[in-house]
Amino acid sequence: LRSGSGQTVPSRGPYIAVITNRSTNLVIRGFMLFSIGVFLALVLNLLQVQRNVTLFPPDVISSIFSSAWWVPPCCGTASAIIGLLYPCIDSRLGEPHKFKREWSSVMRCVAVFVGINHASAKVDFANNVQLSLTLAALSIGLWWTFDRSRSGFGLGVVIALLATLSTQLLVYNGVFQYTSPDFLYIRSWLPCIFFAGVITMGNIGRQLALYECRLMSEKTHQD
Repeated sequence: LRSGSGQTVPSRGPYIAVITNRSTNLVIRGFMLFSIGVFLALVLNLLQVQRNVTLFPPDVISSIFSSAWWVPPCCGTASAIIGLLYPCIDSRLGEPHKFKREWSSVMRCVAVFVGINHASAKVDFANNVQLSLTLAALSIGLWWTFDRSRSGFGLGVVIALLATLSTQLLVYNGVFQYTSPDFLYIRSWLPCIFFAGVITMGNIGRQLALYECRLMSEKTHQD
């Protein structure tokens, strides 16, 4: 393009279009991650409530899923943040995650996570220590099988600890309770569940980001 004085002015059209597409894709990814988090929260929390692992006061039960109304939105928001954070950290560290980058692997990861949560609610162990150690081994096995990145492990541990602390504060303030708490108002295996959930949502977020990059790359080549 040329200005009135005859000087060449760089075109910003394609650049603005790319930024707009990235912003739009970021919102779409966030919404998809939020929806997945809400769905998993409804299913998994229903399982915990049915087995009387978690108890909500009667006045906060307000849905057909026998769960407090705020649980699914909170889990959905956390899922969106985690799913967007993982590929962002990979990009910042310059270490793109390439281990098992296909949807079939992601779906198997989700299935294993649901299985770990199912085991925490339905499988009877001799004591809580045995249950906690078993779930810890399964959670680390999930990370090793579907992730194996140092950033993924580190984020999983940090976010799991923060989530556990938040849960302890909620229980302490009487928002809900566990039927047989054995570790500071909560169940000792809860950090393992949080860790497995973080790894699962991180994998979903990475896969969505990879899919977006492939689409944008194909579009650039076509243009």
